[in-house]
Amino acid sequence: MQLGSRGAEDVISRAMEELAVRLAKVGKAWKRSDMEEVRRVSRSMVAISEQIGMVAFARVAGQVSALAVTDKGTALAATVTRLTRIGEGSLIAVWDLQDLSV
Repeated sequence: MQLGSRGAEDVISRAMEELAVRLAKVGKAWKRSDMEEVRRVSRSMVAISEQIGMVAFARVAGQVSALAVTDKGTALAATVTRLTRIGEGSLIAVWDLQDLSV
């Protein structure tokens, strides 16, 4: 199925909005030590980010999901921070590109 330029833009926009919401949820869940929520939400971000070609983001989201089960300390904190940094940078870059195409 071909979406066309506008359809592809809409899919990417919706995916990016969903990733932004879920990125905020991971941060909040981590701050309140809700590891099940961290695991669940970060795992759901893997499929969304892979779908739109955000490979590094997907990889780090997968690492956060795994660490939420096995590590409650420094490694998880560092990886959540890295996910936030990569996610925010990616979101800003895509939104900037969309502004250029309008």
